[in-house]
Amino acid sequence: MTETGSSFSATQSYTLAIDGMGGDGGPEVVVAGLAIAADRHPSARILLIGDENRLRALLAQYPQAVAICTVRPAGSAISMEMKPTAALRVRDSSLRLSMDAVSNGEAMGVVSAGNSGAMLALAKIVIKTLPGISRPAMAAISPTTKGNVVMLDLGANVACDWRNLVEFAVMGEAFAKAVLGLPAPTIGLLNVGSEELKGDERLRQAAEVLRGSPLARQFHGFVEGHDITAGTTDVVVTDGFTGNVALKTGEGALKMAFTLLRQVFSSGLLGRIGYLLVRPGLERMKEWLDPRRYNGAVFVGLNGVVVKSHGGTDAEGFASAVDVAIDMVTHDFNAGIRDQLARMGSLTASRFSNEKESTQAVSAS
Repeated sequence: MTETGSSFSATQSYTLAIDGMGGDGGPEVVVAGLAIAADRHPSARILLIGDENRLRALLAQYPQAVAICTVRPAGSAISMEMKPTAALRVRDSSLRLSMDAVSNGEAMGVVSAGNSGAMLALAKIVIKTLPGISRPAMAAISPTTKGNVVMLDLGANVACDWRNLVEFAVMGEAFAKAVLGLPAPTIGLLNVGSEELKGDERLRQAAEVLRGSPLARQFHGFVEGHDITAGTTDVVVTDGFTGNVALKTGEGALKMAFTLLRQVFSSGLLGRIGYLLVRPGLERMKEWLDPRRYNGAVFVGLNGVVVKSHGGTDAEGFASAVDVAIDMVTHDFNAGIRDQLARMGSLTASRFSNEKESTQAVSAS
């Protein structure tokens, strides 16, 4: 397999491997996004993987992208409809080769706008989880009235136990430090109420562990749904089922709000006059809430940086996903997780061991 584009050597290390064929917009959106990213990160080195002829033709339109990209051919691409089990068998796909580049140390991270199920499956098999992490989680940034919040899990794990939630808190704290630049991000466990006795046993167990852990000073306790957008904490931890429902509900509410505003401001002469008066403020709000600014969900807990761009995003959105990946690489995101896990290891291991012994005793009786 030959490399084309900028010069290449077998020992060259890339900042990111990019799946050039993923997403609804395909290579056109990916390459245009890399052109934007090149202006922001001129020192980055990108291994762009996919259909060589298409990628080279597109790169010719963006000299700034050519300067940071090396093209590697791939024999196939994973479709958005392909099942994860089928994707695992396609060893020459652009997504698989991107994962391979991270696994073998050639690249520090991977970004794809492709099939999320296939991406998670390949990441777990090829890149594998960090020692001490039982399950990777999907994390993303969302806007709040105070700034931004990191939320996880957003769909990778539908059912979780207390240990998973504690691990998510560790990973979310490291993510907020790396991407949001917060020195000591606060953490909340999403629950049906803020009182200590609310929620099921797994939530109460996770809260108890966090209160006795090195993260105790940053642990706020239980938070409710309205606390997410209020910015009560910097990190919100929950299981994948609840997190995905909360995320989609928030997206739907935002779309409804903008739809209602358009109806109000187009309802008549007074509405149009009102729009002209508030237009500057609305434009600022629209810019702040632009989903492209928050594009780039991250599979945390893996032996490498893995960022999932929204499949339907545009070039600006894809560039934002690249921004997230580069921030995580630059700030050595996984080192933060490893350090925190080492500090918490004996605490969680002891509780997990006691829990297993109790379960075995009950079974024996």
